[in-house]
Amino acid sequence: MAIVLTNEGLKAKQLWEERRVKLPGYDRAQMVEKTLRAPIWVHFGAGNIFRGFIAGLQQRLLDAGLADRGIIAAETFDEEIIDRIYRPFDSLTLMVSLKPDGGTDREVIASLAAGWKASPAFAEDWGKLEAAFASPTLQMASFTITEKGYALRDMRGELFPVVAQDLAEGPAHARHAMSIVTALMLRRFAAGAAPMALVSMDNCSHNGEKLRGAVTEIAAAWVKNGFAGQDFLTWIEDETKVSFPWSMIDKITPRPADAILRQLTEEGFADMAPVQTAKHTYIAPFVNAEIPQYLVVEDRFPNGRPALEKAGVYMTDRDTVNKTERMKVTTCLNPLHTALAVCGCLLGYTLIADEMKDPDLKRLVERIGYQEGLPVVTNPGILNPESFLREVLEQRLPNPFMPDTPQRIACDTSQKVPIRFGETIKSRMADGSADMLEGIPLAIAAWLRYLLAVDDAGEPMAVSPDPMAEELQKALSGVRFGDPDSVGDALKPILANDRIFAVNLLETPLAEKIEANFREMLVKGGVRSALKKV
Repeated sequence: MAIVLTNEGLKAKQLWEERRVKLPGYDRAQMVEKTLRAPIWVHFGAGNIFRGFIAGLQQRLLDAGLADRGIIAAETFDEEIIDRIYRPFDSLTLMVSLKPDGGTDREVIASLAAGWKASPAFAEDWGKLEAAFASPTLQMASFTITEKGYALRDMRGELFPVVAQDLAEGPAHARHAMSIVTALMLRRFAAGAAPMALVSMDNCSHNGEKLRGAVTEIAAAWVKNGFAGQDFLTWIEDETKVSFPWSMIDKITPRPADAILRQLTEEGFADMAPVQTAKHTYIAPFVNAEIPQYLVVEDRFPNGRPALEKAGVYMTDRDTVNKTERMKVTTCLNPLHTALAVCGCLLGYTLIADEMKDPDLKRLVERIGYQEGLPVVTNPGILNPESFLREVLEQRLPNPFMPDTPQRIACDTSQKVPIRFGETIKSRMADGSADMLEGIPLAIAAWLRYLLAVDDAGEPMAVSPDPMAEELQKALSGVRFGDPDSVGDALKPILANDRIFAVNLLETPLAEKIEANFREMLVKGGVRSALKKV
């Protein structure tokens, strides 16, 4: 008998239990009814990190009787997810946690009360979202929309065309994620201006600041253009009324693995196959992810909040969040991921765990972590940086059952470089030790070399999506594989761009190292040769 991931399918409890799947320990129908009648939490970004981590936090609280309502998922980017992954499965998720020994833990995450398309273009869903935001019971809206979801401007500082259109046409025609959120906040203001928190849970530095900056810029423009009154902007800028807590999140949730799909299908789970949407989202009814997870949140919620600390979240102050985020994003995980991603693509790897068996790559990330980053990172107090880094290098990245790929991690690298490498560079410049950096300049050179779309064997190679890829590839168009002399001055304007690197690298001792590495990598086997010198 097939096991079906729906409300009706969950009634066959024995089948689920025979497959070692933990089921929700609460009345889901009652939870859904209460949530839709008096919502407390809306989350923007309906993808895997949300389904596989954040939704599980509320599941813990529901199971323990510490909450009686769930979360409403809202999708601003790829509405096809709602039609193909949420609605056919009653907003349920099969969570598969991957152990380093090859075993799995399985659980049905049922804390999502609904999944809605967050756009005025979808009138029925939009009306429901507006009603949720008008409700005084709503305590928070959280976000996992990726760092680029907050950006209103390109690297030249000019508004993206869609944002300019939103500002001119007003909230009724909002298209960009930040315009959509601001439009919903305007609806909340008009319904009585009840307070709430807007909480970015994206993996980027000062995420609450990015969210606040985008929302207030759009609000100010709508006031200027006559779509809202000055009192709306005053309200949204008052953090006793609308707060923008900072957070640090950490859990690796790779794309659905073929091995997990085969396992589930063989055991009788129905309709588990992933789908690929028109916007190239690859997503399945199940989520596979590592077991370690961390969420640190600034505790500023003017309308109350769920008891997240009882689900394992560190609720703390902004300074501690900042230090913890800085520890992870600039030193203990993210820089290592990016270095492995670009080098792995160039060397033909398709699995991060396999890269950690490569002595040259392992040595590179150990150097970037232990020698280059760790001495200048601040200890946040709640987590020990060296212990965190050791867990990453010895347990998490080498986990052979984590199907995470360098190609996935290489996406949007231009948006990640200023934080993942730029902050350590700035710290080293401040203390006069920038000249000791070797791993970071090699990783930067490897990224620029990667943009040529030619691997280390001289064969054509696909480049992962990146908002700056076209612009950077144009700047490097005169560089030819096999001809190091063709570099000329092509790197200089890129290295001077502090929007990319957070510093002007031409003013550091690193520019020369980056160019030397880049030139070496332009011949067959050059990437491997450069790695061996670190």
